[in-house]
Amino acid sequence: MFLMLKKYFITGLLIWVPLVITLWVLNLLFSILEAFVPKFLSSQSLFGCNIPGFQLILVFLVIWITGLLAANLIGRTILKYWELILGRIPLVRSIYNSVKQASDTILSSESQSFRKAVLIQYPRESCWTIAFLTGVPKDSLLSGLPGKYVSVYVPTTPNPTSGYFLIVNEKEIIPLNITVDNALKYIVSMGVVSPID
Repeated sequence: MFLMLKKYFITGLLIWVPLVITLWVLNLLFSILEAFVPKFLSSQSLFGCNIPGFQLILVFLVIWITGLLAANLIGRTILKYWELILGRIPLVRSIYNSVKQASDTILSSESQSFRKAVLIQYPRESCWTIAFLTGVPKDSLLSGLPGKYVSVYVPTTPNPTSGYFLIVNEKEIIPLNITVDNALKYIVSMGVVSPID
């Protein structure tokens, strides 16, 4: 009797925990985005009643309109001058440039980063882990190293947003025949969810 109760309880947990965490993360993200909307643009101020999600819709509209404006010549020119101004402020320059490079790399549709999952020996020989190709390092970094090298990102488990950047000899990587999404699921699940394509 106790074993059956335990079995059903664990089965229920496996169903609810991912759902609750997903909803919690989405709620947190929406709350952060809504916090950027000034109070005078709230639905209460504009219409006299509270409309759930109104501020979030405003945030998405502002982001979409910004993208629309930045897609033309005038918008690109304004953006270029804006980045020049930010590039002259010492502390802001470092933070902005780092975040911009990371977001351009990850969010750009033309980016080739995180497009391929591979196996590498890490942290020592005969221990294998999944890594993601992120590019090819510049020749100036590889002076004196024989062979062809690639840059890889080794995510940690169960939080793949932290990890290690490595430069590895191309001969020492094994390409995997799975998608990046499935490889990430395998990493996050600590090897429990099989990476089947």
